[in-house]
Amino acid sequence: MSQMASENEENGTEMQSEPEESPYSLARAKLENLLNKSMRIRMTDGRTLVGLFLCTDRDCNVILGSAQEFLKSTDSFSQGEPRVLGLAMVPGHHVVSIEVETESLPSSTQGI
Repeated sequence: MSQMASENEENGTEMQSEPEESPYSLARAKLENLLNKSMRIRMTDGRTLVGLFLCTDRDCNVILGSAQEFLKSTDSFSQGEPRVLGLAMVPGHHVVSIEVETESLPSSTQGI
């Protein structure tokens, strides 16, 4: 068994007993806290999508559930009727801004 342990140490595959708080794990924890929270995503073409945050990836693509699309209105007073999309994928390169609705956040994570 000691030979196996020394091989693992040489290969760098030894399991650590306590997880470290790396910037990656902290960012992941913040994203996990946002799962199933209501989000508003503004896109480069002026559209706004509102839906529940379900998933993202390393390219910043975002999956929204129960999504609604709001078109950019030329008249600042009329917002127009939303179009129901359901499940929507927003390519990361089209994301201008992302806002999380504060009423869907617990009070301990509002500083994100």
